[in-house]
Amino acid sequence: MAAVQNVGIVGAGAAGLTAAILLSDAGIHVEVLEKAETPQTIGSGITLQGNALRIFRQLGVWEQIEAKGYPFSTLGLRAPDPAGTVIAVLEDIRTGGDDLPATLGMYRPDLTAILRDRAEQAGARISYGKTVTDIEDDGESVTVSTTDGATARYDLLIGADGLHSAVRKAIGIDVEPQATGMGIWRAFVERPEDVVRTDLTYGGPCFIAGYCPTGPDTIYAYLVEKAQERNHEDGPRIMAELAAAYGGPWNEIRANLDHSARINYTRFTTHLVDGPWNRGRTVIIGDAAHSCPPTIAQGAAMALEDASVLAELLISADDITETLWKEFTDRRLSRAKAVVNASVQLGQWMLDSVRDADVPGLMHSVSSMVKEPA
Repeated sequence: MAAVQNVGIVGAGAAGLTAAILLSDAGIHVEVLEKAETPQTIGSGITLQGNALRIFRQLGVWEQIEAKGYPFSTLGLRAPDPAGTVIAVLEDIRTGGDDLPATLGMYRPDLTAILRDRAEQAGARISYGKTVTDIEDDGESVTVSTTDGATARYDLLIGADGLHSAVRKAIGIDVEPQATGMGIWRAFVERPEDVVRTDLTYGGPCFIAGYCPTGPDTIYAYLVEKAQERNHEDGPRIMAELAAAYGGPWNEIRANLDHSARINYTRFTTHLVDGPWNRGRTVIIGDAAHSCPPTIAQGAAMALEDASVLAELLISADDITETLWKEFTDRRLSRAKAVVNASVQLGQWMLDSVRDADVPGLMHSVSSMVKEPA
């Protein structure tokens, strides 16, 4: 018998829904508490590397995701010149195995919808308008209070509620995301015909200019700059001005940077809970436990792996013990820490203009590590 029979999960994002699917498939009763009033239908693109795709295959949704997204297995490097000169096209490491693409881009709401439908089909209940206000652990169960005045009791509570996790705060972990000094403009636009993979341009007015195809007709394009105060309303103008230095597909991208492009600006942050992620019978995973700048595109994959490993341990164990938590920490902390540190290091090299930075070595090291299952 599994270590738990009744689990609460806070957060209906990728990590929370992945845990919900795996636990529900094992016959465990699962309720997902989501603070949004309704399922979310807006968002931008997401880049998913092979080790994330490996989890989707485990969940039985890979074919749906492949059909909705845009898979590719090469990475392009372009010069910051008016022609957008292609410097190199590299075979990317297939971190999910040779039978999966190296990378897949897709529209984030499509990904969430696929996982949400799969979780509900597995038997998980998703409750909306549920913001956690208090958590009480009596050693045998966890009681959760929410802003609507309701309470619920579970054998275990999983906090998968993102960067500013209410669960993390409620269980007394005072780690918070810290700014890294970079900011990113993102835009969701039509796909130029010659965009068939991610191409990265280092240098010019931005640290990085890049894009990722997210489907047959769409991409998300991004420009990484030094963090500063920015007005979202000025997004089309600012992005177009920054993008003017980049050629190739950026000429068409720039022409589509209007208010219909769903442009947003965020600052890069990072944090890591450097120790056990549980307090009693409550545990945090994904962005609640660790986050990093998207410089190596491993944030989502780490969150999915957290959920998969946690579910595996809960299903195979007879009880929740310190041994279970130690194994979870041993399998996840060092791996997540390596990704966080590498992501931050790459950004710091760019901020400091380190000319002899070993970017290929850093990327190869991370890819080699995540190629092995968590």
